[in-house]
Amino acid sequence: MKTLYISDLDGTLLNKNQEITPAAKKSINRFTSNGGFFAVATARTLDTVLHILSGVNLNVPIILLNGVSVYDTQTQQYLKIETIDPYCLSRLFKTLTDFNATGFVYACENGDITHYYENLDAEHRKAFHDDRSGKYGRVYTQTSSFAELCDRDIIYFSTCDDYKILYPIYEALRIEPRLNIEFYRDIYHEEFWYLEVCSAAASKYNAVMYLKEKYGFNRIISFGDNLNDLPLFRASDECYAVSNAKTEVKERATAVIGSNENDGVVKWIEENV
Repeated sequence: MKTLYISDLDGTLLNKNQEITPAAKKSINRFTSNGGFFAVATARTLDTVLHILSGVNLNVPIILLNGVSVYDTQTQQYLKIETIDPYCLSRLFKTLTDFNATGFVYACENGDITHYYENLDAEHRKAFHDDRSGKYGRVYTQTSSFAELCDRDIIYFSTCDDYKILYPIYEALRIEPRLNIEFYRDIYHEEFWYLEVCSAAASKYNAVMYLKEKYGFNRIISFGDNLNDLPLFRASDECYAVSNAKTEVKERATAVIGSNENDGVVKWIEENV
């Protein structure tokens, strides 16, 4: 039986320092070299994933931006990208304006992903920008208004702020069936929440189904910790929550395994595969 083992990154495969341990890296490489199939499904973009997983031999395309895109690290090409339709994009930008909110917009241009922002007035928004541009070399382009991007192929919007600021925006957008909205607490700074918006066709569930059909997997086993991993769990025959996972994730899991700080994912694979 051809089985795909697929893991979330932050809070699951990565430790609190947003790193994969040398032991975990060695374990995954041993697993794939012996014929096992391993991939990741994350809210992160390609640049950060390639940096973090440098030296890890992934033999299945990876799922990025919560399912917006699927990228083949072997051919260095995006296999699948979901864009937000123009009507929903206009509605998204109008809602942000109505609530005086902003964040980061990701677009697909010339086969690559570009990143835009309006301002860095908030401390946490500037910190996010500085971390991604400084640590991973990501290039951001400032625009006076997101409305100027309506003619682009927009694939993703992300922002991080206080719950009370983002919840009304979440409520305003979640009723649109053509949008997929993820709203969850930041595991590294628990006073903040993430709001992420993409096409309804984009989800970890749909991306896993794409991999399953394209590569002929009979069985999916997944690992996660946060609310945005629940679609990943729904796509799986077995799903495991690390012990540091949110309660809702543990309740949906086949079982609870060791924590991300103790390499719970790779230890489970070593012991059970």
